[in-house]
Amino acid sequence: MAHDHAHAHGAPKDLGPAFRWAVGLNVGYVIVEGAAGFVTGSLALLADAAHNLTDVAGLLIAWGAAVLAKRAGSQAHTWGLGRATIMAAMFNAIAIIVGVGAVIWEDSHRFHTPVEVPGSTILWVALIGILVNTGSALLFMKSQKDDLNAKGAFLHMAADAAVSGAVVLAALGIILTGKTWIDPAVAIAVSLLIAVTAAGLLRAALHLSLDGVPEGIDMQKVATFIGDQPGVTGVHDLHIWALSTTRTALAAHVVWQGPDADAFLDQVTDELEHDFGISHVTLQLETTPCERA
Repeated sequence: MAHDHAHAHGAPKDLGPAFRWAVGLNVGYVIVEGAAGFVTGSLALLADAAHNLTDVAGLLIAWGAAVLAKRAGSQAHTWGLGRATIMAAMFNAIAIIVGVGAVIWEDSHRFHTPVEVPGSTILWVALIGILVNTGSALLFMKSQKDDLNAKGAFLHMAADAAVSGAVVLAALGIILTGKTWIDPAVAIAVSLLIAVTAAGLLRAALHLSLDGVPEGIDMQKVATFIGDQPGVTGVHDLHIWALSTTRTALAAHVVWQGPDADAFLDQVTDELEHDFGISHVTLQLETTPCERA
């Protein structure tokens, strides 16, 4: 006997307003920061502006994926397009890492050919960046706890706020000491910080794309929970994987000898969703273990 039980609780949240505000704020800031970087010749500002530009593209990709994830399944894509959110997180991480490599390469040459940069201009632009990026990060703070796609947007914005803070320190250093090498040094340090953040996001996205068990779900605890239910004598062929960055699926064969199959399935699937966040459950009930056990 096979049974499927699904709820709408795992449906992706509407992040449209958050993405709209974040994209608008960051586009405006990229224009201001890029212009200031070109005028002053500051690589720290240009590096940060370039990264913010990739974040705008990343936000647009993540936004598009969130929209696709809401589409219902079809004959061509029976699970829907929820995995677009996982792909978006992966593409964002890769783009950031590539961009970081380019920035570090360019900054390394600036040590040999230093350029005078006005620290006061850098200081004011970076202070604006702290406000913009912190505000953008706050838009995704709640959603990022259970949505890798939103977490990617949150980490980008939070990292950028830290970057802007580092640029402020570079500007103060230049103002106080007059040493222009501080500018490329901070740009490289900031880029390495971003690379570390992006690497973590990439690992998580790759894990989910390869049908890994979503973070926070203990496979053994799930198996034990099902196996401890009244009437259950065995559990095998247990699989748990991500349908999107917000929806998790489970399939298993359960050897069961109880009296009321429908009541058992309703109870177990409800508790799996409530206790483990698994919203799409398919259980195949057997009176004796099948040959695949």
